[in-house]
Amino acid sequence: MFERPYLKSIKARIEEPRKFIQVILGPRQVGKTTMVTQLLSQLSISNLFESADAISATNPTWIAQVWESARLQMKASGATEFLLVIDEIQKIDNWSEVIKQQWDKDTRENTNIKVIILGSSRLLIQKGLTESLAGRFEALYLRHWSYVEMQEAFGWSIEQYVYFGGYPGSASLINDEQRWKNYIRDSLVETSISKDILMLTRVDKPALLKRLFELGSLYSGQILSYTKILGQLQDAGNTTTLANYLKLLSDCGLLGGLDKYAGDIIRKRGSSPKFQVYNNALITSQGNDTYEKAIIHPELWGRLVESSVGAHLINHSISERYNLYYWRDGNYEVDFVLEKGDKVIGLEVKSGMKADNAGMGIFTGKFHPEKVLLVGTGGLPYDEFLKINPKELF
Repeated sequence: MFERPYLKSIKARIEEPRKFIQVILGPRQVGKTTMVTQLLSQLSISNLFESADAISATNPTWIAQVWESARLQMKASGATEFLLVIDEIQKIDNWSEVIKQQWDKDTRENTNIKVIILGSSRLLIQKGLTESLAGRFEALYLRHWSYVEMQEAFGWSIEQYVYFGGYPGSASLINDEQRWKNYIRDSLVETSISKDILMLTRVDKPALLKRLFELGSLYSGQILSYTKILGQLQDAGNTTTLANYLKLLSDCGLLGGLDKYAGDIIRKRGSSPKFQVYNNALITSQGNDTYEKAIIHPELWGRLVESSVGAHLINHSISERYNLYYWRDGNYEVDFVLEKGDKVIGLEVKSGMKADNAGMGIFTGKFHPEKVLLVGTGGLPYDEFLKINPKELF
C-alpha cells in the first residue's frame, strides 16, 4: 500500500517521549484515517482507535469514557505506554475542554497515554485548539495529493492529474467519467459542506454557500468582484456574507479566494478575490466537459493547467507557511505572487493559447521581487513544476 511522506513524521513524533497531543488535519478523502491505520500496524505500542462519526454531538462525556477505556486497557496489559486515537473529533460539542481535562489528568498522574486526534477541517483549530489546548498540541496538515503521489500510487499521467485532480479514492472510477463525477459531487463535496461546515458553523443561507462553491469552482483561476458574484447568484446577500462563506470553503480545503498583492501598502479588505480550487477534480466534476474534449481544447486545457498550478501552490501554502496572492493593475496581471518573510516571487502560467502580456515586467519594476518564474510555454514545463515543493523557490 502506498505510504504518504507524512507517515514518517507522525511515526517519529509518536515514538518520542510523551510531549504533545498530535492533531492531524486535512480535507476529506486525503488519507488521514488510512495513514493512521498504517501507523498502528507499524508500532509495537498498544493502542485504541475510536471514531466520533456516529456519536451525538451533545455527548462530550463519550470522550472521557473512551479515555478511561484506554487507561484500563493500559493497566490491564501492564504496558508502560499507550496510544489513543480519536477520529472526527470536531463532531463533539465542547470536545477541546474534555481533551484538555483528560490530558492534564494523565500529565499530573504520570500516565503515559499518547494521543492522536483527527479532523476534516481547519475549522477544528479555530473552534478549540487555540482556545483550550494552547501549548498542548502539535498539528500536522495533510494536503490534497500531489501529481507525484498520484503518479507513484496509480501510474497517472500529467494529463490525468490535471483533469481528474488528486482524490485517491476516485482513481478507480476515472474510466467511467459520469460515475466519477457523481462520486466527487455526492461523496466528497456534499459531505464536506454538510458535515464540515453546516454542522460546525452557523450558516444562514446554506443554498447561497453551495451556489458560491459551484460558481467559484467553474471560475477557478479568474478574478470576480463580490458584487458581480452576487449578481450571478441572484441573491440579496451582502459581500461580507460571501467573503465569510468563501473562508469556510477554504478552511475545508475546497475553494479559496486569493487576495490582490499590494506590497507594503495596507491591503484593503474586500478586494476582488481570485477563485482557486484546492483540487482540480472540483472544477471538472461540476462541468459538462469530458476528459477527451478537454485535452484537445486549448483554451479549456490552458485554464485547467493554470488551476492545477494554483492548486499546487495553495495547498503547500498552508503547510509551508507562505502567503499566496495574485496581482493586477488595469490590464496588467501576474497569475500568482508568493510571499514569505521579506521574499517575494512572481509566477506566471502560460499555456499555448495565452497571449503575451507585459504584466510581469510592470510588476517587477514596481515591487522588485526576489525572482520571477514562467511556468508552461517558453518556461519550466508545468509537469516539472508540479513535482517541486514551492518552498524550494525561496
